[in-house]
Amino acid sequence: MKRFNSLIIIILIAGYYLHAQQPKSDKALFKVYKESYYDKYIMTGINEYEQKVTATPPKKGPFKVDLTGMDIPNDRSLYTTYWHNEPISQGSTNTCWSFSATSYLESEIFRLTKQKVKLSEMYVVYYEYVERAKYYVDKRGNMSFGEGSEGNAVTKIWRKYGIVPYNDYSGFLPGQTYYSHEKMFSEIQGFLKNVKDNNLWNEEYVVSTIKDILNHYMGIPPQKVVVDGKELTPLQYLNNVLKLNPDDFIDVLSYLQQPFWKKVEYEVPDNWWHSNDYYNVPLEDYMAIIKKAVKQGFTVLIGGDVSESGFDARDFQAAIVPTYDIPPAYIDDNARQFRFSNGSTTDDHGMHIVGYYEKNGVTWFLVKDSGAGSRTGGKEQNRNFGYYFFREDFVKLKMMDCMVHKDVMKDYLQKFK
Repeated sequence: MKRFNSLIIIILIAGYYLHAQQPKSDKALFKVYKESYYDKYIMTGINEYEQKVTATPPKKGPFKVDLTGMDIPNDRSLYTTYWHNEPISQGSTNTCWSFSATSYLESEIFRLTKQKVKLSEMYVVYYEYVERAKYYVDKRGNMSFGEGSEGNAVTKIWRKYGIVPYNDYSGFLPGQTYYSHEKMFSEIQGFLKNVKDNNLWNEEYVVSTIKDILNHYMGIPPQKVVVDGKELTPLQYLNNVLKLNPDDFIDVLSYLQQPFWKKVEYEVPDNWWHSNDYYNVPLEDYMAIIKKAVKQGFTVLIGGDVSESGFDARDFQAAIVPTYDIPPAYIDDNARQFRFSNGSTTDDHGMHIVGYYEKNGVTWFLVKDSGAGSRTGGKEQNRNFGYYFFREDFVKLKMMDCMVHKDVMKDYLQKFK
């Protein structure tokens, strides 16, 4: 009998320790939010400028992770942070790719030359539309034509057209406080449909008309800027003042649908010109590259999916992969590719990693953002205005590509054929 009782005790003790070692399950709930920053400030400002009636935002209750009670390091003072300009808003436009990549390159300019500069995002957007119009004619309209693009579009445009300071070209018209490209893009779409319907494949005519539309809604970009009393072209400003070489930056990708250790195409609609300059690496190497960069004084440009249940943009401004999605230990190349292939991971948003923090053996990333979600609550009430905090599992599963300086890739480039 004593032996039987001892056996029961052993079983109970073993069961207790087995239960104690089980990972804690994350929970979620349907969150009904009050008026967002996007509705309260951006759309109100745009509607006032365009003399529209401000629409009442619908009440929504998305299914979001409940981070209450979790130890989330959402205090910027904890993070090792590198120089970057303060976050600015992309307004109601799909131009995160330009805002994030411009922010990243501004940080690189400071790292390399110690110059603190604020550069024009909309200068790049302007000429990206020009390049897209040329491509549209060349491909007879068989292309993806949207507002979105990729981070390496910025280095592509800088390489050809140079860049100018923000003060020389903001892309705002008098009286505007927030960007809105809805009318402009609609007019561009209407014009290009007419071109296609009537076979008006004259590049000079199409580009000239696109420029007229852009000039009307964004203003005419400068052909010269003045620096220390000297007139410079945008290319001269890039090469002689900023001294940044766009070819020094490498786009890194990690997915299974293309072979590893080769330069491949990122197969998403926003890569409208089918760039095949992405260095495809296994997931563990991808994460090692990002961590190496931030721990050696670099910032990183990232792009991926922010429409996830584990992304709490408003209350905690933090993103994790909850256990009800997939336990972090199970995230691998297959889990990542599975979500990309079935469409649950999408190419949503470009952002800028500007710092990191180590907590209990896990890396958290401080992420600068131009979107409205990171601004809810207003600047006075929100000490993290314009920032997010990404746990490394979220980056590992949902951030599909990144851009780093070539020096970060020294140990990896020799593996590419």
